[in-house]
Amino acid sequence: QLYSSSLDGTIKLWDFTDGILIKTFTVGCKLLALYALASFEDSVFVIIPKSGERDSFQLVSVKLTKAADQEIEATELSVILDGVDKSPKHTAFGREGEYVASVKELELQVYFFKRKQKNRFSLSATSIKGGNNRFTCIACHPKEDCIATGHGDGKIRLWRNFYHNKEYTFSTLHWHHDIVMDLAFSVEGTSLLSGGIESVLVQWHNGSDCKKDFLPRLGSAIECISVSSDGTSYCTSHTDNRITIISSNLRFSRSIQGLIKARDVKTGLVVDPRTKALVLNGEPGHLQFYCLQTDKQLYSLDIVQQEYIHQEGLKQLDLVKIAFSAQGKWLATVEEREDDTDLELQLKLWVYDEETQSFKLNTRINMPHEDHITAMCFRDTDEVEDDSAMLVTASKDCLFKAWVIVEDTDPEAQQSVSWSCDFVGSYHNYQATNCCFSEDGSLLAVSFEETVTVWDSFTWDLKCTFCHPPGKIRNICFGRLTCSKYLIGATDHGFLCCWNLLSCALEWSAQLNVLVLQPDPLSEHIAAVSCISKDSSLFVFKPNEPRPICIQRNLCKEKIQFAVFVPRDIPETSASEKHLWLRRSQIFFLTTTQELMTLSTKSPEERLTPSSKQLAVEESLPMTPFSLLLGKHRHQKSQEDADLGKVVVHSHHKQDSPAVKEVGVIISKFTNKTEKEPFLTLLSSLQLLHTPAHVLPSASFLCPIFINSLLTSKENKSAEEVADEVEMESKDSEDDSDEERNIAEIEQDDQRPVDFWGETTCKLSKSEERELRKIRKMDYSWISSC
Repeated sequence: QLYSSSLDGTIKLWDFTDGILIKTFTVGCKLLALYALASFEDSVFVIIPKSGERDSFQLVSVKLTKAADQEIEATELSVILDGVDKSPKHTAFGREGEYVASVKELELQVYFFKRKQKNRFSLSATSIKGGNNRFTCIACHPKEDCIATGHGDGKIRLWRNFYHNKEYTFSTLHWHHDIVMDLAFSVEGTSLLSGGIESVLVQWHNGSDCKKDFLPRLGSAIECISVSSDGTSYCTSHTDNRITIISSNLRFSRSIQGLIKARDVKTGLVVDPRTKALVLNGEPGHLQFYCLQTDKQLYSLDIVQQEYIHQEGLKQLDLVKIAFSAQGKWLATVEEREDDTDLELQLKLWVYDEETQSFKLNTRINMPHEDHITAMCFRDTDEVEDDSAMLVTASKDCLFKAWVIVEDTDPEAQQSVSWSCDFVGSYHNYQATNCCFSEDGSLLAVSFEETVTVWDSFTWDLKCTFCHPPGKIRNICFGRLTCSKYLIGATDHGFLCCWNLLSCALEWSAQLNVLVLQPDPLSEHIAAVSCISKDSSLFVFKPNEPRPICIQRNLCKEKIQFAVFVPRDIPETSASEKHLWLRRSQIFFLTTTQELMTLSTKSPEERLTPSSKQLAVEESLPMTPFSLLLGKHRHQKSQEDADLGKVVVHSHHKQDSPAVKEVGVIISKFTNKTEKEPFLTLLSSLQLLHTPAHVLPSASFLCPIFINSLLTSKENKSAEEVADEVEMESKDSEDDSDEERNIAEIEQDDQRPVDFWGETTCKLSKSEERELRKIRKMDYSWISSC
């Protein structure tokens, strides 16, 4: 069983193997950390805010009563320590619950339960050599009276003899060059594990500074370390939302990785046209391709191709911009590194390699601009010919550049084509801030501070300019499909403008502080995200209609920094009129805290139909014969005739006995529901007999359900079916030769087509009929006595 706590003030007891909530204890205040000890069976320890004081916390004991109710008030609290830190890593229990130790800032306090004694130990802010002595984490030895503490300067202190306020001692271990983020002892206490921002797990043996082992290159800083109860495995959690399983000999076992939490998402949210994966910053210098359907990372692409050094304040190459061509054949990336005096820029063009199923570097351009690149986009084409591909970059150096594919004339070149600059444009020496192509690729819009310019992408003639002061242009995009004649722009002074490209005039404007402007590639809809105070709101509109078709206020309590439309594999058919704009695409948002959110066309209750709710419960339970009997058998009765046979044949229970398998094969030969149901019940009973007794429910609960499952319904029986039953009962008194002759007659009568499948039924061989007769003659009446 498992205890969990949450900020809503409840402690929940779970059967985690079955995913069943057993009890809920209501404490009534925020629970910031939870500790459960084997030596305190009827109590748990939690960290709660101290009443009446801000930023002050207490460690308290909560008595859990053993009432039969599922919801229980847990109001009996006992204060153990005052002035503790709210982080779970700052409090630990030692040697079978003999004492509890907690650290905060520069103070260590230890409370002994039996003696009800509390000792305090303090350190100076800095050591003699200038090290930072601030406590960062704590761990207690499971067998001895020893406390390990981590510090801000990378040192680890091992405290002993802390029963005395003045006679305590400590030794020092030092390998980490920065803050120690977590500590954990092995089960027997023979080794100590430590981790920090170096992405290295360090194993210290017997508290010695000379005996240590390392597991490097774990991907990102280690936040937490856990040891399995049998001591065979270690587990580390990382700042990039990764969990790593490691064997006790420091061998990598496996990694559990969903969406990587990057240090800073600068690329925005982009959709890979090939895989429909979400692409954004991942590990430092890498792009992550994240599958939205499976919540798994497809792969990571190393763009910078340099080893990342985990050192605070060190300037390194960072991935800041990405763009895909329309069909996903080309990928453009921008890397930059800026120190106090110099700016380093690299523009890379990657081509998709069908053989390796990944992107391969085609062209590297050093310093494509003299200042930061602000925007980048491809011209949408069918990409049948590479001659039509074009990339545009806009920069703070007051220029935008068009890059096209040219044949590589260098005989030593490894590829036949490369990218080269085709055109350079500017407008009154203003900084270029945004760029985008029209749907057909014939027009290019580039914003220069407060002005939007529209260019012919084939002749590079300046067609028109739009200006709506005051405010610089923050976002621009073209309308699509029936709204392709409109150009939308948002300013940093809180205006959303729509210009008509045919009349070269302002169509409409609205006062709205738009932070994100994202068009749907499959419809005319455009999503605008605004932020007032800390709340983000969503407005969806068509350029030809100034009134929004959807307004979602207070979408979240955080600032949304990016949004993207992801095309659906199958359009939504049940979308209401309110959500028609989500029929062909689904919109995703990324907040400043890197939480990925989406809008659904259905409420959580609507998404779970009664059948899917039952299926969700069944799939959370272990696959046992009893679950097959009570769950699958009821589900089989509600399906069509042919489906009944398939469920038996394709059962997921892989350890059925030979008798169960034999009955399953025979049942699969039947297509008549009346003939099949008795043998489905027989199959369920055989599965029940192979279940360990200690995992079965009580007989008083099981027997009525089981006996009812043996009963055959007689409500809809035809005269022919009744006659068939009488005929089968008479066969038991006949000899084998008569039985074989009668069976042949039944097979001839049963050879009629099945309208549902459009096929004829299968015949049973004579050997299968003999096996069937043997099973029919077996006596199962003793089961009813259970």
